[in-house]
Amino acid sequence: MTEKTFVPNDDIRSAFSAAMSAMYRTEVPAYGTLMDLVAEVNGEVLSRDPDFAERLAEIDALDRISEERHGAIRLGTPSELSMMRRVFAVMGMFPVGYYDLSTAGVPVHSTAFRPVGAGALSRNPFRVFTSLLRLDLIDDADLRAEAERVLASRQIFTPRAIALTEKAEAEGGLDVEDAAAFVEAVIETFRWHDKAIVHAELYKRLHDAHRLIADVVSFKGPHINHLTPRTLDIDAVQARMPQKGIAPKAVIEGPPTRTCPILLRQTSFKALDEPVSFQDETGAWVAGSHTARFGEIEQRGIALTPKGRALYDTLLERSRKHVRPVADGSNAAAYEQALADAFKDFPDTWDGIQKAGLGYFTYSLTDAGRGADLSGDLEALLARGLVRFDPIVYEDFLPVSAAGIFQSNLGDAVAQDFSASPSQQQFEADLGQVVLNEFDHYAEMEAASIAACLSGAKHSALLRPEAAE
Repeated sequence: MTEKTFVPNDDIRSAFSAAMSAMYRTEVPAYGTLMDLVAEVNGEVLSRDPDFAERLAEIDALDRISEERHGAIRLGTPSELSMMRRVFAVMGMFPVGYYDLSTAGVPVHSTAFRPVGAGALSRNPFRVFTSLLRLDLIDDADLRAEAERVLASRQIFTPRAIALTEKAEAEGGLDVEDAAAFVEAVIETFRWHDKAIVHAELYKRLHDAHRLIADVVSFKGPHINHLTPRTLDIDAVQARMPQKGIAPKAVIEGPPTRTCPILLRQTSFKALDEPVSFQDETGAWVAGSHTARFGEIEQRGIALTPKGRALYDTLLERSRKHVRPVADGSNAAAYEQALADAFKDFPDTWDGIQKAGLGYFTYSLTDAGRGADLSGDLEALLARGLVRFDPIVYEDFLPVSAAGIFQSNLGDAVAQDFSASPSQQQFEADLGQVVLNEFDHYAEMEAASIAACLSGAKHSALLRPEAAE
């Protein structure tokens, strides 16, 4: 009996990411404009800094930048979230991190489905930021009940997508034919639908409670609301967006401009006002509009250790005590200055970040280190030029930044304020799995790189103190 050959889940993820990008480029032409602008800016950065380009090539990071993107969806029920987990698992994507956005008045909590491990990330780092609507945060009991009724009546996955997911789980994978059919079936869940599944009157009530609630409840499925390419210079992209006919949000979310980028910086353009149809009492379709989908760009920096992240959070809060950015951009310059001033206390050299234990790095032998005496601690080997280090890319998200993007695209005024209400335990119960801890994975990647470059040597004492704990 011939043994089945399965398509690697990394390849299924790559095919799905490409299909998603092609679909979204067709649905939202401005996304194609963004992709072209990002490619233009990235090419300029690499051309003017050949040393940087060479360093990226040495660690196999050049190819992934042009392919790198993340998407975002918003789900309505625990069963949708649980099934989405199973679908993403077929693509080698797993839930990492818990994000409570109720702290910023957005009634959702979220995780990021993404590949884990250096090999899978290098192959294709596609991520989907996935939010679950918090109906328990809606004050109006009648509205909450109506929203629950509507969500209970819909099925966001095609029968083929469910069947192929179950087949992959039962057999341990999908062959070439099934993998192609799986991508084709699953992409339907993310497609835009311009006909609402609620009447105009209910849509208005949902919208008045919160625009995001209307977006989640009112349609057949959780249309992808943005795809995000990665740029090497987000300030240049922000400055050029108006030249391409795109109006960016007032400020870039995340840390300030730095020589050595940390964590994640994001910007976006306003959500589109798109034509949709609602049925009236007679069943006739009536023209209306809905605002949901937008464009976003990101610049990713180094993943920070718990110590580095604590410093980042402290400095961000310090800047926002001086100036909190407003959506109309009237205090953008003052906020950017406050941010830059606060972050003077965060080292801006790779050596400084590494020595202070603020970021995660991969370590590898230099040409001089191959065959050399590798006795001594890690810092000594670095000083002797036998080992080099390269920053590990931050693969996750920032709650304050995510909320800032949501708010700028959902409108400034909302009818209801939501108190901070983290509920990770409930989220994980709905998900059907404990979310993975991002710090653990970065620490494992760093430790594995040290073990690999010092293979055969006594390297237990070479681990950095915080990695060995």
